[in-house]
Amino acid sequence: MTKLAVIPVSILLIANAMLSSNSMAAIWTVNNSQDLQHQLTQAGSGDTIILNAGRYQGNFEISKALIIKGQNGAVIDAKGLGSAIKVSANDVIIEGLRIESWGDDLYERDAGILVMDHSSNIKIMHNNLQGDGFGIRADHSQQLSIGYNQIHGNPQLHVLDRGDGIHLNRVQQAMVDFNRIEHVRDGVYIESSKGSLVTNNHFYHQQYGIHYMYSEHDEAYGNHSENVSGGYAVMSSKFVYLHHNRAENATEYGVLLNITNGARIEFNVLRNVHNPQGQEALGNQGRAMFIYGALDNEIRGNEFALSDIGIAMAMGGEKNRIYENNFINNLTQVKYVGDELLQWSQQGRGNYWSSYMGWDHTQDGIGEQSYQPNDSMDKLFWRYPEAKFLMNSPVVSLLRWVESQMTIFTATGIKDDFPLMQPTQINQAVELTTSASELVYEH
Repeated sequence: MTKLAVIPVSILLIANAMLSSNSMAAIWTVNNSQDLQHQLTQAGSGDTIILNAGRYQGNFEISKALIIKGQNGAVIDAKGLGSAIKVSANDVIIEGLRIESWGDDLYERDAGILVMDHSSNIKIMHNNLQGDGFGIRADHSQQLSIGYNQIHGNPQLHVLDRGDGIHLNRVQQAMVDFNRIEHVRDGVYIESSKGSLVTNNHFYHQQYGIHYMYSEHDEAYGNHSENVSGGYAVMSSKFVYLHHNRAENATEYGVLLNITNGARIEFNVLRNVHNPQGQEALGNQGRAMFIYGALDNEIRGNEFALSDIGIAMAMGGEKNRIYENNFINNLTQVKYVGDELLQWSQQGRGNYWSSYMGWDHTQDGIGEQSYQPNDSMDKLFWRYPEAKFLMNSPVVSLLRWVESQMTIFTATGIKDDFPLMQPTQINQAVELTTSASELVYEH
């Protein structure tokens, strides 16, 4: 009899628990700022708050696990002060809102959405943000998913006075995908973080598309930076995998490797990097890639094309593996003013050089004659730019011709013993992911 009595009690407890759990997840609809403030305080964890069309003025804080959804026409207006939304809880979803007019105090971290310290499992999806400060900022948090948002900064501000589109500081395992970001400082800024994945985003009219600083074990692919100062900056970081991205119409560089090691830079297309104000004497020409004090990185399968300089390297950037890249019609293919002779090939495969004039008698796809992209006259003019007026003189032309006929290379500079006769084929995933991200914004 005792055993029979226990069974229905157990079933009753389970049923009560299920009913109790279901009863906790309620859906609330709000129509004005007062309703929203009230429900943010009164709603239970796991509840959903739906904002009907209208303007919700003020600063709002999400301090428990909630789902916040905006109907078409729902606008959060911070009236130019502070952050529009602060998130100080775990397991929060913010979706479908238009957020505008938050503050511009970068020191106070004013943002459209500010994720506070120690928050985790935050999803910010399909929102439209427009304001002066940070678009989305997170500090000391983890497991963020930021996708399909449009973030617009203020083009009237100087680029360095704007906030970043997405700013992640000490954030672990962030996923940033399919966002369109323009007129901000940096599109995605990642500092002292680990394990981020940034994919299929579009960046326009800003300083850098993606900017890594003191970060490690990050990956970015399928991103498109256009009309920017720099496409992708990897600074003081480790083990960053940057692949299948595109940067074009930049003024400073397509990719910067600055005091970084263990990075893999592969199959990126970096074109039309040109500084209209650049001067060779000042060293500020556009560079498809700039390597500065970066060691033990692999640079393979990239296209450096139609730029002032294909690759510029300085201050200890010698110890990198550079091969199977395409150098196509850059005004200067390589600029290296250093004291070492560097071999840019690996296991019998070098790079493709549009300026290479050698032959492939064995028909194995490798030129018979080694290639050196810069002669001694180039390096002389780099060191003494005031003598550049002599560059087109008959004497200099004769010296260049004589040197080109000799097989003895100078003791310093870049040398490719296995130049490729045909360009490396770059995976079309770059084109496909770019097209996919454009489709997101057609509506």
